[in-house]
Formats: sequence, C-alpha cells, structure tokens
Amino acid sequence: MGHTNPTSKKYGSRWKFLDLVSLAFFVAVGVFFLLVFTRLGDSLAASGRQALALSATDARQRARLVALVEEGQPLEACPADAVDHMPCEDPRRNSQLSRERNFYRERHCPMPEESPLCLIPPPSGYQIPVPWPDSLYKIWHSNMPYNKIADRKGHQGWMKEDGPYFVFPGGGTMFPDGAVSYIEKLGQYIPIDKHTIRTALDMGCGVASFGGFLLNKEILTLSFAPRDSHKSQIQFALERGIPTFVAMLGTRRLPFPAYAFDLVHCSRCLIPFTAYNGTYFVEVDRLLRPGGYLVISGPPVQWAKQDKEWADLQAVARALCYELIVVEGNTAIWKKPAGDSCLPNQNEFGLDLCSEAANPSYAWYIELENCVSRLTNMEGEYAVESLPSWPLRLNKPSPRVLLTSRDGLFEADTKRWVRRVAYYKSLGLKLGTSNVRNVMDMNAFFGGFAAAIISDPVWVMNIVPSHSHSTLGVIFDRGLIGVYHDWCEAFSTYPRTYDVIHVVNIDSLIRDKRTGNYRCNLVDLMVEMDRILRPEGTVIVRDSPDIIKKVARLSGGIRWTSSIYKTEPGSTGNEKILVATKTFWKLPGAS
Repeated sequence: MGHTNPTSKKYGSRWKFLDLVSLAFFVAVGVFFLLVFTRLGDSLAASGRQALALSATDARQRARLVALVEEGQPLEACPADAVDHMPCEDPRRNSQLSRERNFYRERHCPMPEESPLCLIPPPSGYQIPVPWPDSLYKIWHSNMPYNKIADRKGHQGWMKEDGPYFVFPGGGTMFPDGAVSYIEKLGQYIPIDKHTIRTALDMGCGVASFGGFLLNKEILTLSFAPRDSHKSQIQFALERGIPTFVAMLGTRRLPFPAYAFDLVHCSRCLIPFTAYNGTYFVEVDRLLRPGGYLVISGPPVQWAKQDKEWADLQAVARALCYELIVVEGNTAIWKKPAGDSCLPNQNEFGLDLCSEAANPSYAWYIELENCVSRLTNMEGEYAVESLPSWPLRLNKPSPRVLLTSRDGLFEADTKRWVRRVAYYKSLGLKLGTSNVRNVMDMNAFFGGFAAAIISDPVWVMNIVPSHSHSTLGVIFDRGLIGVYHDWCEAFSTYPRTYDVIHVVNIDSLIRDKRTGNYRCNLVDLMVEMDRILRPEGTVIVRDSPDIIKKVARLSGGIRWTSSIYKTEPGSTGNEKILVATKTFWKLPGAS
C-alpha cells in the first residue's frame, strides 16, 4: 500500500485554484479586446443603447440616456413599426380616452418619460419625395404604402394607385369632377380671382385637393383633419406639398388667433356645427375674418333625412347675422357681417357675446365656449375688404402690429429677413430650388422669414410659441399661415413632412421666460425636429455661440451632418448659424 504525501496534496489544490484564476483573467482580457476592437463590441453597445432607449419609461432611465446623447453618443433607431409614430395622436393611447365630443381624437401628449427616445426610421422602400409641382399630382407609393383611401375613394377622384405612384386626379366626395371646376363654381359667388381672398381654412380636408388647386388662385389654404379611419390622409397631403396638419374640432379651440381666415370651407367635413347650442359654428365665427366667406358643401345642406339639421344650421347663421348668399344643390355660401355683431338678440341657441375680458385669440389648450367673440374697436380694419389686396398686404403692417410691438419694428424685421435669406442662399442651401417645398419656421415672430422667401416655390408653416407674444394674428394679416405650439410637446404632423426647418433662438423655446429654468430638454426637441424632417432635409438654427456649439454636438447623435457659419454682414447680434442635413439612413435589411 503506498503512502500519500500531504504536502503534495496541498500544493496541488493551490495550483488548481491558480489555474482557474489565470484562465478567468485571460478570458476577461480576450473579451475586453473583442468588445473594444471588433464590430461585435459596437453591436452589443448599440443593442444596449437601444434597449435603454426603448425602456426609458422612468425619469432616471431617461436622464441617463439624455446624458449619453449630450456626451455625443448616437441615438438608436426606433422599431420598424414606428415609421408613422405621432406622439400626441397615438391611437393606441388615445383610444382609451372618452369618445364624448371626439375628445379622444384631439391632442393628448405623453409625458417625456412615457416616450421612447429613439429616431423614427423611414419605411422600407422610402424614396426622396417627388418634387413640386409634380407632387401635386403624384407621389411615391412606397413612401406611404396605404391603399385604403385609394380603394374606398378612388371612384370619387381622390387618388388611385398607378404603377410605382399614387396619382391624384383632384377630385373629392363633393366634387368628383375635380377641384378646379368646383372652385370655378364657387368663384361665381366669392371674389376668388380678385386677390381679396388670401387665407383659407379647409376643415376635414381629405387629401387636400381643394387647398392644392386654390394655390393657382394665389389663395393659401391651411387644411386639417384628424388622424382617423382614413389612414394617413394628412400624410398624403403633406407628401403632395399642400399645407396641412392634424387637428380635431372637439372640445378645444383650434390653434389659431381670432379673425385669421378670409374663407372657411367644409366639404363633407361632417362637423355638427349646431351641436352643443351652436358651439362649433361659434368657433368658425371666431376664426373667420369680418366680411369673410363660409362654404359648407355636403350634409346637412339640403340633404336627405337631415331637414332639421339643415334648418338649425340656417338658424344659427341668422342668429349671428350671416348673409346667405346662395344655396346650390348641397352647397351653401354665407358671408359674415363686416361690422358689429347683431348680438345680443333672441335666438334659440342662447348665444350671447363673450365677456369683455375674454381674449378671442387665446387658443392653446383653451376649451370651446358657447359665446361669440367680441370685435375690438378696430374691427373695421380686420375686415376682408379693409386689408390691402394680395400681395400688397404682405409687407404692410396691420392694426395688430401696434398691439404687439413698438412702432417701426415690423418694417425693420421685414428688411432684416430679406438680408438674412439672401445670405442663407449664398451658403449653398437648397432654398429656392425644387428640392424644397414644405418649410417650417419654429419661432416665426412676424413671419419675416416666410415673407422673404415668398417668391420661392414653397409654403411655410409659421409657428408662434404658445408662451411668447401673440403675433400669429399679424402673420395671418400678412396673408401667411401658421399655428400656436409649445415645443415641449410633439407637433401635430406625421414623420418626414418638412424639407427645411428654420429656428431662431432655439434655446428660448424650452425655457421659462419668467424664471429662466428649462421646461424640457434640447435632446427631446431635436429628436422631434428629426421626426418631422425628411431624409436629406435641412435644419437652420440661429442662436448664441454657446447654444450653437451645443446643438452641433447633439446633431451628430441624431445622425445629422452640420456646419457652423458666422452671421451675415451687418448683423449686430452675437449669433452663429448652424446648418445641418439629416442623413438618409435605413433600418438594416430595409430596401
């Protein structure tokens, strides 16, 4: 029998332990080199960032991700099913809300921590949009491959599929023979060709052919419809290059100032104007300029089995002293009185004037009221006939200028933007070319930027921040269009709808004016800008050098390429200009 050496046994156990430690060390070193110096490491890191982005459902996770982006880390793409994501009009969230007065179809924005922080990808097969004016008649099918409207409304001339395109014959439910002939008929009763009508609102617009063909008359129409069962009707209109956005007339005022539109149009928009004691008709009255025209085509105008609704509509119009110009078939045209309201009077709807303290131009998340807006002591100067004809009104200060600024500021601002736009174009931007059609000015003030590019083949959505001076009425008086908005929330449009986004003082959009504190963060704002910007689209930012430096650092994280320029000669402000281009990237495996 052999003898066991206890010393040998002890050292054998120690070497076995050291072997395991050494093996673990070399494995760790190997993994380190694998992660740092190979694509596998990049892939795993990206997967980690994407997991963090898609699970950022509480404040700490979101703050961590924001901090990474601020340090220059790239944001990951959202999943493929998010290609049409609209944070404030998300049917999955909003379907749980009340149906009363279509509340669930209005804007309902998530808190930042409830939204994934990632970049919206284009759909598979996406192409750079067809340029204007060809886009009025055809768009790429692959950019929004949704056939529902073409299948259901093709016989009415809305749109149809034709090879790689959707084509738009220009028809509508109430004008299957085409918008052009329909507009000509309206012109028999409305001065469409006399340059007195410039701004129009089309409610429940479908694919916006009415507004598209009114452009030939130099009438700028802003069209809206909710995100509803006609999937992507507003998205189709924007792809065509027609001014539109997503909205619902439900429980709140539409985001426009009082007396904004020279013409309001409804073609089978199905808005119950006389419901709730005429509340919706009263909202139209708030928006319609004195002496302006209201056209309702379709139900309930002389419509079968809607005699009471038609009688009620005529009654509420009489209560506000609208002149019924004509009823032809299922189309009725009224003219709003140019002077004082005929209220108070005896009417079956209980309508009366709003209080003198009520401001009819407050319209950001303001509940609808069952009272009629009072005209100011300058009501005659707001009337359609009192404004200069187009295009003279573009550069003539309106009475509302004096209500919002000091004397001479409007003229100075107009001249300043002529110089600035000329300088922008000298930088090689695409402004003035067929590559640019849909433009947004995120902080428009008087609309000087839009006025300076009025001869370009573009339209401009002028945004007046809801927390700033209410200058949007001046913009409409000039014959331009726009809306109120708070940039701490997502805008009411689909992804990939603007070719150029312009913003002055981007930092002011997210700060509280009184305290100077940030209300939201720049990362979220720039991700929203990226959502609504088309691939290869351009962003122009003017701000202080420190803010421009920060925007430049963040732009790399959202896949923009950027350059920084000095301001134009003669500029007196301490500003820099950043010009960025959104890269055309696709999800892996997408065509």
